[in-house]
Amino acid sequence: MVSNSKKLTKKELLEMYDKMLLIRHFDMELSKLYSRGFIHGMTHYSVGEEAANVGAIYPMRKEDLMYSNHRGHGQTITKGIDINKMMAEILGKSTGQCKGRGGSMHLYNLEVNNMGCNGIVGGGHGLSTGAALAQKMKKTGNVVVCCMGESATNEGSFHECLNMASIWKLPLIFYVINNKYGISMSQQRSMTVERVVDRAEAYKVKSFYVEDGNNVLDVYDAMSEAIEYAREGNGPVLVEAKSYRWFGHSASDAGKYRDKKEVDEWKEKDPNVAFKKYLVENKIATESELDEMEESVKKVIADAITFAKESPLADEKDACTDNYA
Repeated sequence: MVSNSKKLTKKELLEMYDKMLLIRHFDMELSKLYSRGFIHGMTHYSVGEEAANVGAIYPMRKEDLMYSNHRGHGQTITKGIDINKMMAEILGKSTGQCKGRGGSMHLYNLEVNNMGCNGIVGGGHGLSTGAALAQKMKKTGNVVVCCMGESATNEGSFHECLNMASIWKLPLIFYVINNKYGISMSQQRSMTVERVVDRAEAYKVKSFYVEDGNNVLDVYDAMSEAIEYAREGNGPVLVEAKSYRWFGHSASDAGKYRDKKEVDEWKEKDPNVAFKKYLVENKIATESELDEMEESVKKVIADAITFAKESPLADEKDACTDNYA
């Protein structure tokens, strides 16, 4: 694997760390808002998967298309979005990115070609394949990244679309964040392969496996190489990064099917702490500078919460606007 991360500038490395901090504090505060009744509807947190999100989405160009999944906050933040509008959207306010109508699982930002999160498991498979076909036919030079969890690869649409993308050599990357559990179902009980990327060979598709998906630079290296491969017209790529969600599957899931020892062991592998240590040891920034960054991020989140709380609720007059036939 090519180490493209070694070409990253200080500014880029710190920007990646900033996004990881944004994801962590956004979702940590969101969990409190949910428990206090400020959020109606379901939400899924990206806490613990910051490196897997930032490392994968950061190497994309603005013009590249991204299809997220229901655990998409980290991907959405990395691709680029106004944090105030994102917070307001999840709280169902009219100032939200989708005027308060989409909520947590249907965030999008067309300004940066974030084509939206999806509440359906594997819902992005067909959408992203169609989008990749459009990019090839129009010769745009853009790639399409479709994000999913490991359990979504058990959906028939995953195999159908990967096969189709392979036949047509589409500029499509299926990106799997493997957090070991599909709701309460362990991967060990739902598939016989240990690695999702082992399925790529059946369709003659190139693949990259990131054993430590909590290492943001390892994920970046795999994804940047996959993106370049697809952009050059070589066909689709399947990328898998091993990570772990600290919280339950969704806000309503206590996660009691997991052993506390397992959760604690993964928390010891905190991706934010690991990247902070890397930045300090490699003299990219001092610990105090990174602490100041974190305090700044906390203020951004606090301001977003104030903005969302003070905004009016979604207007029922907007319920059927922005629909296209």
